Amino acid sequence: MTTAPSEDNTFFIILISIVATIGGFLFGFDSGVINGTIDGLKSAFESDSAATGFNVASMLLGCAVGAFFAGRLADRFGRRSLLICAAAFFIVSAWGSGIASSSLEFVFYRIIGGLAVGAASVMSPAYISEVAPARYRGRLTTIQQVAIITGLFMAFVSNYFLADLAGLSTAELWMGFDAWRWMFWIELLPATLFLVALFFIPESPRFLIASGKREAGQAVLVKLYGAAAGSKKVDEISASLASDHHAPKLSDLIEQSSGKVRKIVWIGIGLAVFQQLVGINVVFYYGAVLWQAVGFSEADALLINIISGAVSIAACIVTILLVDKIGRKPLLQWGSIGMAVALGLMVVAFLNAGVAPNGDLEIGEWGPLALISANAYVFIFNMSWGPVMWVMLGEMFPNQIRGSGLAVSGFFQWTANFAITMTFPIMLAGVGLAGAYGFYALSATISALFIFAYVHETKGLELEQMQG
Repeated sequence: MTTAPSEDNTFFIILISIVATIGGFLFGFDSGVINGTIDGLKSAFESDSAATGFNVASMLLGCAVGAFFAGRLADRFGRRSLLICAAAFFIVSAWGSGIASSSLEFVFYRIIGGLAVGAASVMSPAYISEVAPARYRGRLTTIQQVAIITGLFMAFVSNYFLADLAGLSTAELWMGFDAWRWMFWIELLPATLFLVALFFIPESPRFLIASGKREAGQAVLVKLYGAAAGSKKVDEISASLASDHHAPKLSDLIEQSSGKVRKIVWIGIGLAVFQQLVGINVVFYYGAVLWQAVGFSEADALLINIISGAVSIAACIVTILLVDKIGRKPLLQWGSIGMAVALGLMVVAFLNAGVAPNGDLEIGEWGPLALISANAYVFIFNMSWGPVMWVMLGEMFPNQIRGSGLAVSGFFQWTANFAITMTFPIMLAGVGLAGAYGFYALSATISALFIFAYVHETKGLELEQMQG
């Protein structure tokens, strides 16, 4: 079942995969841009901490819905078609978030952005998995995480320089608009590029064959793998779908014999939820707030975000080099252990910090430990769970249930993301940074046990060999 390597049109495969990963870049940018706009949102909308928390987390509601329906709609209309819709939504959200004059209007546009992020989060890795050969599929899918982190990094860089130009994120910058509004509008450039580029890549061949468009699917496969290997792959895909004589649907996730949800679906949900329970998006969404809470200025906090972004990109490069050599499971296993240790050290630093009269932590001599541990945690996450969870979800489900499996897993991933994001300000006020990060450390420890007990390796397997 292995595609002949000598006939692969590797350049074309990489090129169309890069186009798909622009969705990941926008996923990262749209998620990270909020980090530098929180003060502006508080000032413009006169919102309290709870309202601000909802303004930040509102996008995630759209993400959960977008991820769920994108997986299902992609089985009907195609992977590329859903990415085109996502690109259009990115454009609308970027413009609207910047012009919003009230919390309600802002939340509306952020939810539209969330629909786009949710769709891109599951469709970009699914598309790449369905066009890439098994022997370097992991590396190409990992580029999705590089794109996500690059998007986050560029959002942090953009926020930093726009705030620096204006003096503060809440100060007027150009054309009478505050800097925080321009932070959202910058996203219009990559979103437009994504929309245009998508019209120049083919639809997923596996979707085409599953939809009864065998000749169109074969034409794409021949272009990807060459005439002989492409024709052989058509037969393999058709054979993998032969046991199911209907179009993919959500009920395929239920075993007909037992009436229970397939085990592979629960494993996908577990992977998706644990990726969020370790608290990584607290760093992404609240990084500036976190470091200001331990005594850094707004400018220093935004600069620390940039450093974390650079560390993340370096980690993803390591993953690209390793994921198709040592496999997915070892990276997840050791990633969980490493994150638990790094988070534990952050807890130690926060527990030993003093408290200033205004309630902020005075971390003092424990500052270096907190910074080093935080960046180690970010590095380990982006070398393991960040990219590898998406690699696994994109390839672990059989062809018949890939769209539905991604839909359900993506829904749970973004729901967990919403829960973690909404509860962080509450935990910060209730149990403090030490308590919050103690919970994330415990979750990382449990995730290591989950990987050991339930997750199976997918390295080197063709998608047609995946069992449900």
